[in-house]
Amino acid sequence: MAAVLTVTFFFLLLMLAAASLPPRPPDFPFDSNPWSLFQNLTGCSPGDSNPVLPDLKNYLHRFGYLPPPPSNFSDVFDANLTGALLSYQRNLGLPVTGFLDPATLTLLSRPRCGVPDVVAENSTASRGRHLYSYFPGSPAWPADKRKLTYAITNASSVSIDRPTLQAVFARAFARWSAATTLNFTEVPPDSGNDADITIGFYSGDHGDGEPFDGVLGTLAHAFSPTDGRFHLDAAEDWVAAGDVTAAAEDNAVDLESVAVHEIGHLLGMGHTPAAEAVMYASIGTRTRKVELTSDDVEGIEGLYGGNPNYIAGSGGSTNQETSGGESLQYSSKSIRSFTAFANPTKIVGRCHNGFYYRTSKF
Repeated sequence: MAAVLTVTFFFLLLMLAAASLPPRPPDFPFDSNPWSLFQNLTGCSPGDSNPVLPDLKNYLHRFGYLPPPPSNFSDVFDANLTGALLSYQRNLGLPVTGFLDPATLTLLSRPRCGVPDVVAENSTASRGRHLYSYFPGSPAWPADKRKLTYAITNASSVSIDRPTLQAVFARAFARWSAATTLNFTEVPPDSGNDADITIGFYSGDHGDGEPFDGVLGTLAHAFSPTDGRFHLDAAEDWVAAGDVTAAAEDNAVDLESVAVHEIGHLLGMGHTPAAEAVMYASIGTRTRKVELTSDDVEGIEGLYGGNPNYIAGSGGSTNQETSGGESLQYSSKSIRSFTAFANPTKIVGRCHNGFYYRTSKF
């Protein structure tokens, strides 16, 4: 009897100890992501030391928020890190706290585009009256080159047949062509350097100074006009056909969604804090986001002019994101950023429910 009581007491102690442990941070669906280690920063505050902080600082340096260190980044949550987090949160449309709150840690752990959000001193946080952004100097394809060619030059490392790849990229280019004065034509892969845009799947260090990091992490990157290089990480579980939201693989990534985003970079578009937009820097697994929103369209029209025959998705197209099992719906017709004025104003904007809203285009 005494032995039974002892065992029972032991298990009660184990249960109480487990109950006293801090809960696992919510909404970390990307356990195989190279950035999933950031979840270990839960509760880390300014002044604290943590062995994961150098990794976080390297991440923020990679995407434009911190300058390179004299030697190695420290493991201290210092003022520079706070400033970088403030800029990151502002650029990604998060609550601007400067802390490693759950929403920030979740987004830091999420797969994303490899193109930096901020380049040198030309910050995409300084957008003024709009949310979309361009590369520094607003590079674009020249006015006398409105018919661009592209070639899928390196696809042997993925198990997607060429006709399927061709269909995916054709649809992705067509979405931008519909909204602009640009036209895109595929040319044979042996066209090589003759194509304006080259598309390929690569692994690890592939010679452009932007190595890939395996499953999830950075999914792809593309260079600003008129470079024309568009690279995708061959290690991803790319879905090129069928419903990606029903994919069996936990790490499934929709190829067309990533292609539409990277083509935006090829044309000169930077990232936006509008989470529903195609040009948002991050995308979840098992997620499809291919419809250009008004933010995307206004941005590309600023570079190339608009297609007078362009008609956006009837009824307001929606892009859907899933994160940790939660479905998030964004409407392309939604008002994303506004300033309400209590007194009469001459500022040009749009009136809605008695208020003037400063929109992304005056």
